[in-house]
Amino acid sequence: MTNEGYWFTSSKFEVEPGEDQEINPGIYGRQLARWLKDRLEERGYVVEAIVNEDWGRCLICSRDPFMLWVGCANITGDEIGANIVWHCFATVEVSWMQKWIRRIDTEPALTKLTEDLGKILRTEPDINLVPEP
Repeated sequence: MTNEGYWFTSSKFEVEPGEDQEINPGIYGRQLARWLKDRLEERGYVVEAIVNEDWGRCLICSRDPFMLWVGCANITGDEIGANIVWHCFATVEVSWMQKWIRRIDTEPALTKLTEDLGKILRTEPDINLVPEP
């Protein structure tokens, strides 16, 4: 289950030369992921190492009793220096066995992480939330 997340612009995060070679051409967000990891840890989450995915970066906040994580990347601006719109979202993953054997209520954890993510973004002066493109 994924929520839609947050879209924003910011002068806080720069595209580092060559960072998209770690993932896919035109996909950035290394600085955003590092910053988010620190902010989430300040709120009590134990965030594992940042995981590179083909769509962006994943910050795993919990593995038990289900996967709870934040994804982040750019959605526009495929050139260094372009006006980039960033996107980050919270999501949960429940294995088929967990769904079948135990009915796990993921909604409270997902809601809390989504709200914490929103608070983090709204309180940063260099972040401007924008409507979904």
